Amino acid sequence: MAHGMEQLYAERLKRYVTAMRNEKPDRIPIRPFAAEFTAKYAGYTCQEVTHDYEKAFAAVRKCAADFDWDAVVGNMVYVWTALTQAIGLRYYATPGIELDPDTGFQYLEPSEEAAFMRADEYDQLIESPTEFLFNVWLPRVSKDVSPMGQPTSYRNNLSFLKGGMAMLSYFSSFETQAARLRAESGTVSAISGILKAPFDILADKLRGYIGLTMDILERPDKVLAACEALMPHLLHIALGGADPEKNVPISIWMHRGCVPFISPQQFNRFYWPTLKPIIQEIWSRGHQVLFYAEGDWNAHLDSFAELPDASIIYHADKADPFEAHRKIGRKFCISGGIPNTLLSFGTPDEVRAYCKKVIDEVARDGGYIMDAGAIIQNDARVENVRAMTEFTREYGVY
Repeated sequence: MAHGMEQLYAERLKRYVTAMRNEKPDRIPIRPFAAEFTAKYAGYTCQEVTHDYEKAFAAVRKCAADFDWDAVVGNMVYVWTALTQAIGLRYYATPGIELDPDTGFQYLEPSEEAAFMRADEYDQLIESPTEFLFNVWLPRVSKDVSPMGQPTSYRNNLSFLKGGMAMLSYFSSFETQAARLRAESGTVSAISGILKAPFDILADKLRGYIGLTMDILERPDKVLAACEALMPHLLHIALGGADPEKNVPISIWMHRGCVPFISPQQFNRFYWPTLKPIIQEIWSRGHQVLFYAEGDWNAHLDSFAELPDASIIYHADKADPFEAHRKIGRKFCISGGIPNTLLSFGTPDEVRAYCKKVIDEVARDGGYIMDAGAIIQNDARVENVRAMTEFTREYGVY
């Protein structure tokens, strides 16, 4: 690695970590969570970067180098066709197969009647989460895996071989991607490790949102017990992928535990008591967690303020970043807050004006990372993403 690129990487890592620790770096770090936008910029379709992760990696590297970003995710187009097709997953629609080639992949939530976990199966999940997922859930979400007690098949047996090989190939490649980002453009890999709240596991992949909203009224004790049963497993997964140097954070993708999806009382009973201890344990081991709060989670800022200082980074999507800064900015770094609609439909001058407002009001004392509110997809205009980047680099100097 060239000395100059290594020095650039070290500067960017220090800048990124300093901001995440809610301190003041030399300037505001720029860390866009860019997904299908990278394909658009690099000249690929959504189908190409979903079917071929090497093209997805190349698109990220091109954006990182051309835009001169401080940190990126190695690949935000996280669905790889070969992995989802290896075991015939039912809950993804893929560009070029079920979707138009230039439409990003979609999550297909089943109807309440076809939920991947039934209302009367909580006890099985609570008794042994891994056994339930392997024996009951997996055959329901896969077109190839045979249910327990049913005759096996060639496709059933092959799906496990293909699935294992695909996962090994895909996830092992991120180490090479991180090394290339570092060597070729001095870019930091923004996250390491993944976490989901127990409640969101139930809502996203097991009972579905509609089913779970009924369960918290009809069988609340079972819902809470299920969340508690999932806690140690989710902690283990998060720590298993965490940065051994304890620089970059574990990310948590927050979905359906906020108002108005559930009430404040339900948040306080189910969501927060089974997530807060996980965050505290992760922090006790020296790792931060990036709260990628999809939607508007500002109704829960008082709860988040219960966490130790600097233990999280709060990412504002549809939430008001100015309110977040006023309420928890003294404790935590804030990131994001630039509306995706502005990047898609605004003008470069409008983007620069909004970035200036955020920098002046949220980032003036440090503890801020520039990014869009939500993951940047291919509806974002290149000139607007460039305006966000270049204005921050020029104006966001301390």
